[in-house]
Amino acid sequence: MAIETLVLGAGQEVGKSCVVVNINGKRIMFDCGMHMGYTDHRRFPDFSLISPSGNFNDALSCIIITHFHLDHVGALVYFTEVCGYRGPVYMTYPTKALSPLMLEDFRKMVDRRGEEEQFTSEHIAECMKKVIAVDLKQTVQVDEDLQIRAYYAGHVIGAAMFYVKVGDAEMVYTGDYNMTPDRHLGAAQIDRLRLDLLITESTYATTIRDSKYAREREFLKAVHKCVSGGGKVLIPTFALGRAQELCILLDDYWERMNLKVPIYFSSGLTIQANMYYKMLISWTSQKIKDTYSTHSAFDFKNVHKFDKSIIDAPGPCVLFATPGMIRGGLSLEVFKHWAPSEKNLVTLPGYCVVGTVGHKLTSGKPTKIDTDPDTQIDVRCQIHQLAFSPHTDSKGIMDLVKFLSPKHVMLVHGEKPKMASLKERIHSELGIPCYTPANNETVSIPSTHYVNAEASDTFIRNCLNPNFTFQKCNSVDTCNSTLIDRNLTPELQVEDERVVDGVLVMENNKKAKIVQRDELLLMLDEKKHEV
Repeated sequence: MAIETLVLGAGQEVGKSCVVVNINGKRIMFDCGMHMGYTDHRRFPDFSLISPSGNFNDALSCIIITHFHLDHVGALVYFTEVCGYRGPVYMTYPTKALSPLMLEDFRKMVDRRGEEEQFTSEHIAECMKKVIAVDLKQTVQVDEDLQIRAYYAGHVIGAAMFYVKVGDAEMVYTGDYNMTPDRHLGAAQIDRLRLDLLITESTYATTIRDSKYAREREFLKAVHKCVSGGGKVLIPTFALGRAQELCILLDDYWERMNLKVPIYFSSGLTIQANMYYKMLISWTSQKIKDTYSTHSAFDFKNVHKFDKSIIDAPGPCVLFATPGMIRGGLSLEVFKHWAPSEKNLVTLPGYCVVGTVGHKLTSGKPTKIDTDPDTQIDVRCQIHQLAFSPHTDSKGIMDLVKFLSPKHVMLVHGEKPKMASLKERIHSELGIPCYTPANNETVSIPSTHYVNAEASDTFIRNCLNPNFTFQKCNSVDTCNSTLIDRNLTPELQVEDERVVDGVLVMENNKKAKIVQRDELLLMLDEKKHEV
């Protein structure tokens, strides 16, 4: 038996996660994301590769969504409401609660840009009705043969790794995860499993981060220096995830330093997001859970709602503007106003996909950027890219692979040259075959098939017979032991080296059976021959 994996997105690239796995006759789609850097046909996965006829209900057993980021859930509404998939969709409770906010925010941005509408608000509502929410470590029986289980992944609230078992074949798809805790989320946690295949993200396949505290100090120092000089700080971020992490960090720093410079948050979506974070407190870090009864980490004293009239207002400020990566919306509008001033700072807290303004800013030191065919921006502001990404680094990926020790590893959600480097490490250091398929490629991976066998009475009796060996302790052993050891250690060592030889017999239309060798001769009506 083999596990067939068809990579429809995030193959040798970051973005548009979508992997279809055929495991013992069950076909599962892991994630259904969009690419944030494209507006043409490359935005969504090529679903025709699943079923050329468009009969997706028969082609798929279920869909599993790992978390609410658009590069993992952004194409789901299109797939269910436009393409017509009607089967089960599984995700955690927080992901089900927060995905509609992210999808509606994206829909509004597309509308403001005047782009072709991919789905409506009604489509989002109808899609969510198809979703079955799951708890962490809850074993869900999708059908008689297919079993799934979610594990805590860190990364963002509600993110989960998913374990899948069909017959004897077992695998894990990680989605995005973080192996180190941060201020508002814990580290990824998973049981030790017996896996045929581990599909893991590899965003930071060759990066080893320094300590979290050093990164926080660097970020706070850069922001403080900018506002002290009268500058404005733009932090492009998505409304859920890094926004809460950085707000907690800045709010605490502002209190300690008694700073009066205003901090703004641009999106009304974040008010809803913070409300959900309070409702979903059990998914946050242990520290936030422990202090929640006396203080909510999501009640920010120094963070205020942003009004567009403030864009050109004099004086320093800090602004969290959505969306992240400066791919449109208010973050792009503010960037156009603030980028020409040397006093200002744009700090990019995470990974920026190809095709976004954020990626252009981090690829060298551009002095001019084309934001669209008709607009060119002078870039004189300071640019800082800081490692506040909620993805694990290469050490975290290697630690997870070592811990799970799967028979095979597949890397997705990473850049091709860096994935190749990590693939070589996994193969050379751990001796595990590793694959890095490109988009629209299929990889066939052998899976385990276990056979239940009966055992004959004679074979079982032989298993029960001890096989003692006796060994005298030599003088070196005695001399090297302590006085107490010498008094307690017997001169004669006894060991039971029980080894039983058996033969597995498999006959047509009969159950497999393990027999003792002499029994096999009787079954075959043969005599024992010795050479």
